[in-house]
Amino acid sequence: MEKIYKYKTALIKFSFILFCCLLSGCASRQAGKKEDGTELEFFAMDTFMRVLAYGEEESREAAVNAAKEEIERLESLFSTGSKTSEITKINAFGGGVVSEDTLSLLKYAQKLCTLTEGAFDISIYPLMQAWGFPEKTYHIPLDTEISELRKKVDAAQIVLSEKGEYVSFGMEGMQIDLGGIAKGFASTRIMEIYRERGIVSGLVSLGGNVQVLGTKPDGSLWNIALQNPEGGEDYLGVLQVKDCAVITSGSYERYFEQDGVRYHHILDPATGYPADSEFVSVTVVSGDGTLADGLSTALFIMGKERAIQFWREHSEEFDAVFYTKNQELYITEGIVKVFSSTFPINLIKQEP
Repeated sequence: MEKIYKYKTALIKFSFILFCCLLSGCASRQAGKKEDGTELEFFAMDTFMRVLAYGEEESREAAVNAAKEEIERLESLFSTGSKTSEITKINAFGGGVVSEDTLSLLKYAQKLCTLTEGAFDISIYPLMQAWGFPEKTYHIPLDTEISELRKKVDAAQIVLSEKGEYVSFGMEGMQIDLGGIAKGFASTRIMEIYRERGIVSGLVSLGGNVQVLGTKPDGSLWNIALQNPEGGEDYLGVLQVKDCAVITSGSYERYFEQDGVRYHHILDPATGYPADSEFVSVTVVSGDGTLADGLSTALFIMGKERAIQFWREHSEEFDAVFYTKNQELYITEGIVKVFSSTFPINLIKQEP
């Protein structure tokens, strides 16, 4: 049986495209400096990351170094790839004492699961393992295995003690993964670090999860190009933004093919299989990076009809760009004035 395994480095490409568009001459390098800006790039959370800050030299260098340290600290708490992280220990022992940051993110994830009616669920991890996505040991589980594992997917069964320090599971065999929301949490934290150090203009790109502070140093908006999932040199479009996160999830990012069928990594908690969605990519624009990260996955799983209705109910909190399998591009009306594209645009309005 022939198997073809592929790992799309789309987010790395996205990051490259982004930085080409941001500021001319802003070269990639370790602790680089350009036009009163300091940039640091490194590998963490299983992806390439870049942090960029503008301002006084001492402040901006302290800011990007603190940003790197914070990302690495959060990774040590959240990563399922680390044997010593809090999440790994909870998964191994069925519970344990957690830090304030882990507790905060778990609470947020539970609320988002409720808000999205289960489309976003961090307890999907046993199914992710069954498909082999965490370790890239891809294979198709038996229907019976998926059926059994689905019974263990329920974020409401993540139990927090009254004091809020101890986490346990309401069902044996449950495991959690914060990978679908951790980068957004980290980017929002970096914005806080920048502000604490007097930075008023900066950017974080965590493998394509982008969040910006203020405007560019000259007062203009940041230009963020969205990658075309079909490949080629054309972008889906360019967003001009300030003080927000722009985060994309897509079926083209990570997948494997077997017997001519593609299986992507965005699993639907309701079925246990890769989400059968009209979307190829979903980009969420929000002032809350944690929300944008979680929603980019949830909206993809919801599919077009549910995702559009969800936006109409929560349009004050985010906007979105949707690209479908039929090569149709949709944007919500809240970003119509700051989004440009050479593709035909279908506008989603608040009132149908």
